[in-house]
Amino acid sequence: MTPDKAAEKARELAPRLAARADGYDRAGAFPAEDFADLRTAGLMGLMAPRRLGGVGASFADYTEVAMALAEGNGATALIYNMHASVTGALALTPDDVARALGATEGFFAARDRLLAATIREGAFYAVAMSERGVGSRLSQVRTAYRPEGGGWRISGSKTFCSGAGHADGYLVAARRSSDGEAVATEGAVSYFLVPAADGLTVEETWDSLGMRATASHDLHLDVLVPAEALLGGVEGLTLLLAQAMPQWLVASYAAVYVGVAEAAIRAAAADGRDRGLGRLPAVRSRLGRADAQVASAREAVREAARRVDADPGAPETNRWIWRAKLLAGETAMEVAASMLEACGAAATRRGNPLERLYRDARCGSLQPATSDVCADWLGCVALGLDPERDAEVPRW
Repeated sequence: MTPDKAAEKARELAPRLAARADGYDRAGAFPAEDFADLRTAGLMGLMAPRRLGGVGASFADYTEVAMALAEGNGATALIYNMHASVTGALALTPDDVARALGATEGFFAARDRLLAATIREGAFYAVAMSERGVGSRLSQVRTAYRPEGGGWRISGSKTFCSGAGHADGYLVAARRSSDGEAVATEGAVSYFLVPAADGLTVEETWDSLGMRATASHDLHLDVLVPAEALLGGVEGLTLLLAQAMPQWLVASYAAVYVGVAEAAIRAAAADGRDRGLGRLPAVRSRLGRADAQVASAREAVREAARRVDADPGAPETNRWIWRAKLLAGETAMEVAASMLEACGAAATRRGNPLERLYRDARCGSLQPATSDVCADWLGCVALGLDPERDAEVPRW
């Protein structure tokens, strides 16, 4: 399957995802049928390289798939984004860059096994990074790891873990500790790919305003993992990668919220046609402005994606990454609110697609990096400051 064919399959799936979205939203349940469709369509292996039998998608290819899926169900697309973040970071980091960062030879075999499982078995990987009281700031994580029995003991708790309880493995950020308890600002922060097994406990805490079907529950860990679970085979890469190449932590979310915003326009247009609202200039004007806003955000996401593929880690590439997230999050929020107002109070009833889309879209500017963090990062650059070193509070 080619990347273009993958995007086409995502567009074909979108109406099926949309038809099920209300039910999963009301139940706050993981969209199992959606992921069954993604597996059948071969989209779980989107980022796996062609040499392993995958699609071999680029970051730009991923954004097209994510936008299409989000037009069907933003929650499904957001969970899928987490999976793509793990597999994309593994697949798209060149071998020479990985070696320069200190990756061991054993890492490459482990990486290929993880990626091949997405093709053969439709394996799904989730991200367990955020923590209560810390959010997504990697420099402050309290989940601890230490050597034990030739492997690693990982202990701690995560929150906002989309797809918790349904993943085959979890990308876990943890801090090196000698006594089993991490202390903020002390010890290397590293990534582990932890397989779903005994020692992982899901606490069903997710009951949110929007993105209810992401099943973003808390995950508690007290698990012993093999040595190769340490990604790259190198400790301390987490903050370095977040600062140098933030696309999977920032811009990948942007594609999802552009798709949600587009879905809000389509829902409002359908509602307006059904109720004869098209005769009102104010409704037409709102739709027209929304169309322009979403088109602008979409092109910003595509420009960021093109730059990621052409020149990852470059200062101007990273600037576009932060722009894309800021524009997508604020555009989704503003467009969904405007479409709801255009269609009136009837659109606020549960069961109306706009009601759900409004709640989902509102989460875009809150998804890390938040709109305020993105704007501050860009403001630092505009002032000639280093947005990582000159900020009073570490972004990660």
